[in-house]
Amino acid sequence: MNKPAPQVIKMYAARQEIYPREIKGRYVKLRWLFVWLTQLVFYCGPWLQWNGRQALLFDLGARKFYIFGMIFWPQDFIYLAALLIICAYLLFLATAMAGRVWCGFACPQTVYTEIFLWIERQFEGNRSARMALDRQPPSLKKYAKKTGKHVTWLIVALWTGYTFVGYFTPIKVLSKEVLSLNFGPWEWFWVVFYSFATYGNAGWMREQVCKYMCPYARFQSAMFDRDTLIISYDKARGEPRAPISKSNQDTRNGACIDCSLCVQVCPTSIDIRNGLQYECIGCAACVDACNSVMDKIGQPRGLVRYTTEHALLNQYTPAQIRQRVLRPRVRIYTGILLLLLIAVGTSLYLRVPLKLDVIRDRGAMGREVDDGMIENVYRLQIMNTSEQARTYRIHVGGMNTLVQMTAEQVSVAATETKAYPIRLRVARNAGKTGSNKINIELTAIDDPAVHVKEHAVFIIPR
Repeated sequence: MNKPAPQVIKMYAARQEIYPREIKGRYVKLRWLFVWLTQLVFYCGPWLQWNGRQALLFDLGARKFYIFGMIFWPQDFIYLAALLIICAYLLFLATAMAGRVWCGFACPQTVYTEIFLWIERQFEGNRSARMALDRQPPSLKKYAKKTGKHVTWLIVALWTGYTFVGYFTPIKVLSKEVLSLNFGPWEWFWVVFYSFATYGNAGWMREQVCKYMCPYARFQSAMFDRDTLIISYDKARGEPRAPISKSNQDTRNGACIDCSLCVQVCPTSIDIRNGLQYECIGCAACVDACNSVMDKIGQPRGLVRYTTEHALLNQYTPAQIRQRVLRPRVRIYTGILLLLLIAVGTSLYLRVPLKLDVIRDRGAMGREVDDGMIENVYRLQIMNTSEQARTYRIHVGGMNTLVQMTAEQVSVAATETKAYPIRLRVARNAGKTGSNKINIELTAIDDPAVHVKEHAVFIIPR
């Protein structure tokens, strides 16, 4: 008895080269607006100056984050957590309202893919020309076009990596290191790594990142419902499909002429007429393509459009769609987001540019000195988080006869930390044996509103 031939099961489908067609339209213009806005912010950000320093600098070595007039220290980690929560709720809100609108217009993968595709068109031509070029046998002309494209890609990628590192190493210092060829190993690694990631993701992998690497494509459906605005094909109006020709004048045909232009412009090469698919990034290129075809054949626009499942099913008017989009789920997200923004904004506004940590000298828990008084030693860790040098007055309280034996004023340079030891004494009968609560206050001499108060304990030995 002959054994059946073994079957080969491929775990991963072979990648088919995608050649997105260039199209004009409202959503293409909107997408390029986001490309310009995001890249102007990204590339210009490190060059902005504030009070004689870089306005946006995340100095990991000094453990200080400079964001215009604000300076954040490791103790301000709560603000980073709040920022991440706000970004998450913004994503939830945008997805609940308009699906993957972030992916289609502002995601870095989409933005850099658009830039790299534009460069590719400048060297290799439109969709048909690129497909023909790839089918051609090797030639000097073909290699010249490919080389020019990849060299330009690498220049953009290297500039992107250089700009990225400029947010962590002052960009002017980085520029001097580049000119003197004196890059450090840390800078080399991150410039090369980020450049390689940009070149690989936007130039080679493209839709593979969106389809297989990005987790958002997998869990987006959990945030969708039937009132979420998504790119949809109106089957009731479009079917049955039939191409326009002299021999086919059947009035029973739908508005779709089966031109496949919506597939040709799709960066992930899906057919939106088959319904919502996880590969769809919501870029709306198919909407522009279909609208242009409808204009040419004299049909109303909107065969492929942003709409909701309920709207397609029940033929809602635009006013009804807007009303259902602003449903309780969206209002709850909006309310939580507003509360978070108000809370964080209020906290930043009331934030005092001074921090104080009180550390007891554990080598001497409490000792009796010559005059019969009890002495404790502390180290004040003073962090001046403002951009001006300040002198602070130290005040202690909480126990009778508590006196400070060291200077009551201390100066700290701008954005610096200073360790300052102090010695405190009380009479033996001023408190109970063991721990006694005291407080230590710091007040800026030039601005009494800059004031902090920390609690500590004073030990009276047996």
